[in-house]
Amino acid sequence: MTATGLVKTSYPKEDITFLLKDVSEVFTESTLEEREKAVQTGSHYAERLPMEYQPSEEYTKLYHETVLKTKEQLAYLVGLVTRRIFMNAGTEDIVLVSLARAGSPIGILIHRYAKQMMKMEWPHYSVSILRDKGIDEKAMDSIRAAHPTSRIQFVDGWTGKGAIQKELTKAVNQLNKEKNMNLYDDMAVLADPGACAVLFGTREDFLIPSACLNATVSGLVSRTILNKLYIGEDDFHGAKFYGELLAEDLSNDFVDQITECFEATRDKVEADAVSTPVTAKRTWQGMKEVEEIGHQLYSETDYHLIKPGVGETTRVLLRRSPWKVLVNSLENPDVHHILMLAKEKNVPVEVVPDLFYRAIGLIHSGKET
Repeated sequence: MTATGLVKTSYPKEDITFLLKDVSEVFTESTLEEREKAVQTGSHYAERLPMEYQPSEEYTKLYHETVLKTKEQLAYLVGLVTRRIFMNAGTEDIVLVSLARAGSPIGILIHRYAKQMMKMEWPHYSVSILRDKGIDEKAMDSIRAAHPTSRIQFVDGWTGKGAIQKELTKAVNQLNKEKNMNLYDDMAVLADPGACAVLFGTREDFLIPSACLNATVSGLVSRTILNKLYIGEDDFHGAKFYGELLAEDLSNDFVDQITECFEATRDKVEADAVSTPVTAKRTWQGMKEVEEIGHQLYSETDYHLIKPGVGETTRVLLRRSPWKVLVNSLENPDVHHILMLAKEKNVPVEVVPDLFYRAIGLIHSGKET
């Protein structure tokens, strides 16, 4: 597929194609205060970009230590979910569509595993999906036109309470009905703590280190943008390329370190892939806990304000101004970076031992009880 005006990236072109319009020259970030005010007065979060968090030396060191400690486990989870994708699809003719940007590095790893360990060439695109706005329909039109009969496999990094899974299911149903696209909503993720995906590596609330950073672990690409001032009706959703962060970029280092562990985990992956179920039912267990917390802590419940799981809690600390963070233990290594970020941002942390998730971030509503 050839498309012009796409956002640049620091990833090699054989790993990924971001189907996102480049708005680097025209779009500027909002301060945290401006963005919070806009979101809380009815603007959609994708109309503005947050300022990119600049990690401290201590936090960057913790990120590197985490990658070192978890890369073999991550390689195993990548291998397991890749083989499950193949067995579930029942065909080699697969096209990966990752959900930008948390899904982008995971899509690259699945693409590499299929190529290196299974000798299968699965093209990989990354597209925008936004809560309450749906998936980028123009991007899906382009992918389907280039691959009319391929099995399209959606990929994300992890689940929280399942908002994006619900958005994807809605979009898939609509595109199948209106355009006969033959899409499936069986999104694949590395970690599914919310129990809302059917294809996953684990349902443990496991820290995927790419959650710890922003653009510098996502090919220097921003969050996706949908703002009518910059995105026309015939455009893909947009994104910026942060070329000024090139010196700090860890995007390729992250995927390369995990790729190097594929061979070491091959035997375990192959054995477990055939001895465990390929898919699992969605129980939405995480959403049940979110509803409970919503009723306890907010007088008027907006579940979007509750960000469950290690990945989502990390992201909310990087991008927004949480009111409080809940953890089930201060000792778990998967929350150490969360405790560091909370301290940097003066966000109180409360220990709730029987928490289903390892961490939950709570955003201000003005209606906390």
